[in-house]
Amino acid sequence: MSKLTKYGLSQLSPEQPVLIAGPTASGKSSLALAIAETQGGVIVNADASQIYNCWRVITACPSKDDEARALHALYRHTAYNAPHSAGHWLREVAPFLEDAQRPIIVGGTGLYFTALTQGLADIPATPPEVRWQGDKLDLAFMLEQLDLDTVSRIDVANRARVQRAWEVHTSTGRGLAQWQDETPPPLVDPEHSFNIILDAEKEWLTPRIEQRFDLMVAGGAMDEIASMDVHYDPTLPSCRAIGVPELTKCHRGELDLQAAREEACIATRQYAKRQRTWFRSKMRNWNVINTKEM
Repeated sequence: MSKLTKYGLSQLSPEQPVLIAGPTASGKSSLALAIAETQGGVIVNADASQIYNCWRVITACPSKDDEARALHALYRHTAYNAPHSAGHWLREVAPFLEDAQRPIIVGGTGLYFTALTQGLADIPATPPEVRWQGDKLDLAFMLEQLDLDTVSRIDVANRARVQRAWEVHTSTGRGLAQWQDETPPPLVDPEHSFNIILDAEKEWLTPRIEQRFDLMVAGGAMDEIASMDVHYDPTLPSCRAIGVPELTKCHRGELDLQAAREEACIATRQYAKRQRTWFRSKMRNWNVINTKEM
């Protein structure tokens, strides 16, 4: 049986760019590797936690053996304290869309995929002082400052969405809706790529999440934590990767390993639920592969 037959992808064109999204621990990397080994191509990371060079085991980056089996790109290429956003990632991924080798873009960060296939407004970064001010403001007050067009497009009950719109308005003098209306065209036309979502239900995913944590610890996760302990800063995105806060507490004697495991697995399940919600709401036209049938 072909490696791709079990995924129902035996007719996949080797010329077509492939995008693979799915919740954590759903088998995305295995599918990407199967495509690369069968048809060729470079596997390009689309996971915001796997960009940091301080982690390999904790963020389930490809192993050295996997890297020897196929070309990989945009993994572990960013310093732990370097700023990084969806805009940074789009600029980094662009050359691979023009390269002679077919890109196989794989990851769990939904915003990366929607930015790639729908475009991303080029909004300047919010100054820290504006964000700090927004953290202290009342939701109703921030809503009053927004233009009606922006208000009509956001979830006004979602504080994070409202605050983001307020921060954009305050720091740029322009409404979020106006920025969105000037969004440049996407780098990838989803009609010209093959787009896959791995549909992983909770009952199937939970034991895989638990097994991944155990393999992570056995594979040297605590060594990574120990080497980064002096640099640990809970405000940095790199230090908020799932498993890092929990195992740092364990390393420092604040939690035993079993408690750290429970906390990390709960956080992972909650994250996977948010991922599934994003994929189903914003990527409805993608090809769905049921993980139970893999």
